Formats: sequence, C-alpha cells, structure tokens
Amino acid sequence: MDNELTTLCYIEKDGKYLMLHRTKKKNDPSHDLWMGVGGHFEKGESPEECVLREVREETGLILTDYKLRGVVSFSDNDWYEYMFLYSAYGYEGEVSDCNEGDLVWVDKEKAVTQLPIWEGDRIFLGLMNEGRPVFSLKLRYENRSLKAVELDGVKWSDHQIISYLKKDKR
Repeated sequence: MDNELTTLCYIEKDGKYLMLHRTKKKNDPSHDLWMGVGGHFEKGESPEECVLREVREETGLILTDYKLRGVVSFSDNDWYEYMFLYSAYGYEGEVSDCNEGDLVWVDKEKAVTQLPIWEGDRIFLGLMNEGRPVFSLKLRYENRSLKAVELDGVKWSDHQIISYLKKDKR
C-alpha cells in the first residue's frame, strides 16, 4: 500500500481549538471522533499549500499566521500515513459549514482530556500544549489500538505511553 501524505491543523483562539467532530462521511475510520482540520495532499502540493487549501475548504477560513509543529507518522497493519501537523493563530473570514462534520471551538484542555479522539492525538496535542518545539512522532497502531510510540527517534516504554495517556485523563 502507498504511503498517504496529509496535513492537520489546530486553529487556536482564546484558549480554544477549532475542532471537527467527524459525523458526516460514510465509511470514515474516524467517525464520531474529534480532530483538527486537514486532509490529503493533491499532486504537486507542498505541506503549506495543502494545509492552506484544506483549511479553506473545510472551514471557509484563510490562514494568515500558522506554523509547523511536527511531523507524525502513523501505521496500522498495512496502512501508513505521514502527517504534517500545524497550529494556526491568525485567519480571515468566518467559520462555515463542513461536509465532514461539525466545527466547534473547544477548550484546549478539554480537547486533550475529555473528547473522544485517537490515542496518538492525545500525545501530540499534549506536546503542542506543552509548547514543545517542532517534533517527529511515530505512532504504531494495531487494529486501532496504540501499541508503540517514538518521539524524536526515542522509543517510549509501555509504561511511558500509559503514564502519558493517563496524565491527560484527569
């Protein structure tokens, strides 16, 4: 199977993230989960071009201030994805309807600790909230369950993974 290339952006305002509650797409592996906005690269796009286009298509917003936060690689059986993770702090326009789900401004703490999200998303959102500089994160899933984590090339023990995930479920 080919490697997928994607972007994901967390737009920030007043201590909140603009998050997408994925409820509208059929056969969506992320159905009923919450996440930022983004999507797949089109042929010839750079990560910046992809994130700007995807944010505009999904939210109606035009980003004016954004930065790369990390590169995240995912695998699950024979699925592979490389995602460029962004934060955005400035934009023009008004949030519009999204054909993939509902867009909601969510408190950053609640986004990490209370919403149903992928386990690996808890890790990279936690790293972003801690203000960690650009990072490389490798997440290995087996049947949608997180099994292994590497941060900047350093493997985490099972204890580190469990501790980090519990830390954010206060």
